[in-house]
Amino acid sequence: MVRTILKENPELVRTLIELRHAAKRHKAAIWHDLAEQLARGRHQRTPVNVAHLERLATADETLVVPGKLLAAGELTKPLTVAAFHYSAQARAKIHKAGGKALSIDELVKARPNGQGVRLFG
Repeated sequence: MVRTILKENPELVRTLIELRHAAKRHKAAIWHDLAEQLARGRHQRTPVNVAHLERLATADETLVVPGKLLAAGELTKPLTVAAFHYSAQARAKIHKAGGKALSIDELVKARPNGQGVRLFG
């Protein structure tokens, strides 16, 4: 059964389709769960701040944020973070802490089976 995507953002639609394909192809439930969270309305997604990552993530962890990552707070741990959108300051703080800021597509290509990736948010 084909699922209709009622979104106007073409980047979001493409990402949702790629996540659903990756979930089926690699039998990775995390990509399915991420697609479901991204398919929700924008106001139903909770924005995540860098301070949340500092408080709840361990060093060298790989996280994916369904939505936007904002820059409130400080980050001292090197993390690999994938998000649909970043604020410019959040991306700078991740790089300054020695981490990587990836797009969701880049993370799916790097870890197609989703092993070692934590859904955050």
